[in-house]
Amino acid sequence: MPGNKFGLEFSISIFGESHGKCVGVLIDGCPAGLKISENDIQKELDKRIPKDEKIISSRIEEDKVEVLSGIYQGFSTGAPICMIVRNKDVIDADYEEIKFKPRPGHADYPAWVKYGGFNDYRGGGIFSGRLTVPFIMAGAIAKKLLKQLNIEVLAHTIEIAGIKIKEVSIEDIKRKVYLNPMRCADEEAAILMRKAIIKAAEEGDSVGGIVEGLAINLPAGIGEPIFDSLDSDLAKILFSIPGVKGVEFGLGFKASRVKGSINNDEYILVNGKIKTLTNNAGGILGGLSTGMPISVKIAFKPPSSIKKKQKTVNLKTFKEDWIEVKGRHDPCIVPKAVPVVEACIAITLCDHLIRAGLIPKVIKNE
Repeated sequence: MPGNKFGLEFSISIFGESHGKCVGVLIDGCPAGLKISENDIQKELDKRIPKDEKIISSRIEEDKVEVLSGIYQGFSTGAPICMIVRNKDVIDADYEEIKFKPRPGHADYPAWVKYGGFNDYRGGGIFSGRLTVPFIMAGAIAKKLLKQLNIEVLAHTIEIAGIKIKEVSIEDIKRKVYLNPMRCADEEAAILMRKAIIKAAEEGDSVGGIVEGLAINLPAGIGEPIFDSLDSDLAKILFSIPGVKGVEFGLGFKASRVKGSINNDEYILVNGKIKTLTNNAGGILGGLSTGMPISVKIAFKPPSSIKKKQKTVNLKTFKEDWIEVKGRHDPCIVPKAVPVVEACIAITLCDHLIRAGLIPKVIKNE
């Protein structure tokens, strides 16, 4: 299967490049009859870029969605849904130097090898964070489908530059995340995170962090072991977000440092339903959902395009060289990643719920 495609029943194909004419997504398998509008999709896209010029790249695209097929008179038709966003704010000259001088930390060099030097290097081409726009467009459709089953997907920043949030509730996450540019439900931590990002940017450097993704009200038994298990597919799509270097569910790596009596989630009955006292498994056991909230943490590295002088190799002369990255770049991608994480989780859950027959091929509107 081509590398730009994800999903079996609800599948997405991503296309476009950072400085090409557009970026877009083709969704195949969306049930007919879903009530959806361009405005619904635009609302999700508008979450992508925090409104704080001190913490983001000065490249600010309009990100206006255009639906080319699959939606007619406010409903999905059952045909493939094709959506694009045009790239307008591009400055190709910023990237001339990296054509033969790969940036440390970026995919410039391995891409040059894989594609024989024919890859579009401007802005990182297909390896750019710009390609998260199609994820969010597809995620907007997926979220509308999940709403049919009362399943909610959330994400929030839990750490930036080593600054961690205090414990927050689901209600805090729902109410507060998009009220500050850090996409953080802990207002005090958000202030410190913002200062850390600004400081790094002033030093010509960057910082990373961690986003937590959550899914609530997902029924038990969703997933397709062995190789299409729920956590396998979630990890695959989350690792497809540029800059992701780690994914863990529930207790994650900490589970290796506690005893089984601590790690095990004991079963109880709550109002006639099976629940667990804890959720160290992150809502998934044996590749299947347990009925508890899905909890997954995603680690993002510091953006690689920094102003500090770094060593590289000139691919034309094959001699060691230096590079000082020019152009417009984010000092931290974590805040922008929050709605992307939501979209990736929603897309994966939709695919598995359609496979399980819980989302029908035609949505009835009464």
